[in-house]
Amino acid sequence: MLSQKPKDAQQYLLPEVVSRLKNLELIARFIVEGFLVGLHKSPFHGFSVEFSEYRQYMPGDNIRDIDWKVYGRTDRYYIKQYEEETNLKAHILLDISGSMGYTSHKITKLQYASYLAAAFSYLFLKQRDAVGLTLFSDKIHRYLPPKSTHSYLKVLLAELEKARPQPTPTVVSQTLHTLAEKIKRTGLIILLSEFLYEDAERILEGLRHFRYYGHEVIVFNILDPNDRFFNFGDEATFVDLETKEELKTQPFLIRHTYQKVVDEFYAELKRECHAMKVDFQNILTTESFDKALLRYLARRKQMY
Repeated sequence: MLSQKPKDAQQYLLPEVVSRLKNLELIARFIVEGFLVGLHKSPFHGFSVEFSEYRQYMPGDNIRDIDWKVYGRTDRYYIKQYEEETNLKAHILLDISGSMGYTSHKITKLQYASYLAAAFSYLFLKQRDAVGLTLFSDKIHRYLPPKSTHSYLKVLLAELEKARPQPTPTVVSQTLHTLAEKIKRTGLIILLSEFLYEDAERILEGLRHFRYYGHEVIVFNILDPNDRFFNFGDEATFVDLETKEELKTQPFLIRHTYQKVVDEFYAELKRECHAMKVDFQNILTTESFDKALLRYLARRKQMY
């Protein structure tokens, strides 16, 4: 647990605070512990992260769950009985395409998404669920299958540490179709990407593929504030991070049209995702990490 007081622990839900830390495992732990502090004042208090009672050890139980302090006091073997023990298998899909390297402040979209992926990994393993990781752009760069051992966290974090924006376009739909056929056991899919470079219907078809096989799906659309609100200066030259194409323009002349098109695009994604029972959430890289974590807990409560 953190040494900070509760009110101080929650500062680690802020992107600009955790970005000062260099160790990703520390970032993941601080985000989750700060989040759990906040849960004590929410409807999710006690959610599946602390044991609620003990029961006597039985043949077949994992000996790692034995509480040796209790054994020392009672000379009997007891294990921690966790609330809502499950065999959930979660897959985190992280977009590492070129456009994820953009930022208008201190944290790129890829950094924010990586911090969130690290926090989810930490939280899943803390809950004794299995979690895996896929890094993709226009193809799958790395696939790590779900495992539930705590030591697996270092493997996942090592891949996240190495993740860099690729000089390739985002092709979310292609990855979704490939993974939907690859992942056989029904589980939870968490997609961390940004949807500005691909047709909405192609993305939706990929999500439907997962739903066809019975997977639960949560989509986090990671956006820089400028992606959403187009708050650029009087004159600018835009360079596409994926195609390197340049466009010189005066942003205020096209801001209204840009926002209208983007609003309609996300409205369509949200509407169609809701229809297929996929959770879709826009997340700005300036927003607190608990927005995404609370969304996950709300979805999990529906699952069980």
